[in-house]
Amino acid sequence: MPKPFASSADTTSQAARIVELAPKAFGYISDYDPNTGFVVGERFTLVIDALATPKMARQFLAAIQSITDKPVTTLFLTHYHAVRVLGAGGFPDLHTIVATRPTRDLIFERGAQDHESEFRRMPRLFDGHDEIAGLTYPTLTFEHEASLHLGTTDARLLFRGSGHSRGDGVVWLPQERVLFAGDLVEATCALYCGDAYLRQWRDTLDRLAALQPRVIVPGRGAPAVGEAACQHAIRSTRGFVDDLLAGVQEAIEAGAADLKAVFDHTYARMTPRYHTWPIYEHCIPFNVARAYDELRGQADPAIWTAERDRELWAQLQG
Repeated sequence: MPKPFASSADTTSQAARIVELAPKAFGYISDYDPNTGFVVGERFTLVIDALATPKMARQFLAAIQSITDKPVTTLFLTHYHAVRVLGAGGFPDLHTIVATRPTRDLIFERGAQDHESEFRRMPRLFDGHDEIAGLTYPTLTFEHEASLHLGTTDARLLFRGSGHSRGDGVVWLPQERVLFAGDLVEATCALYCGDAYLRQWRDTLDRLAALQPRVIVPGRGAPAVGEAACQHAIRSTRGFVDDLLAGVQEAIEAGAADLKAVFDHTYARMTPRYHTWPIYEHCIPFNVARAYDELRGQADPAIWTAERDRELWAQLQG
């Protein structure tokens, strides 16, 4: 029997909750939906990612306002994926949107196609979809690093290399050693690798580990608290990438006839270890397709469209 397409059958809502990470630093955390967070400054609040729709962002804003009356004026986009950026219109006081330069480029290059693709794959995460007025574009970009002085603390906005996407940025609070990692790090949740730079991702994770964080807010899942837990989260994320690449490489070297054969080999290799990780079944066809392309020399991920999603799913999981 064909498997339901991606996460189309996932209709169970998850209630996000505020988790205090350090003085003035908070995560907005659900079980395994995309995490966000915020840092309260003396004059304004910095938000990390905006969720998928203005309606969802307003719910996030209400949670922020239960903690502080400092207006949300600044938004940092960890990367360009629709579930993290399209809710910006829900913050009425917002005037600065910051992202890495590659993230800005990706929004122009493939933001519209990504919006349609993600909405079809994960409809539950787009509550209030009709309110989305258009793509979210940064008003300020940086190449490697930028700083925000919040009064009570300083936030460093870092680009340490590609991984989950070409332009992944993180927010690092050096005094508190809190890292908002976006989808570069996951907590026992499957990685989505359709837009990934898989071999670069491993190096980027090494650079994040070198920061020696005490707390990591992953893209999905519970925050990692304590140095050992943070290093474990980074290692387990890298382990998923390593296992994906190894499975695909094995299939290629064994003479797999086509992508379906590569998928079947990699799926059989990875599923015993990862089948309990949330969104594993959703992600694995797109992950294998990207790893297959990268290992055969395609440097940049192909642009995903809703049509390509369906075709690949039918080919590999149908």
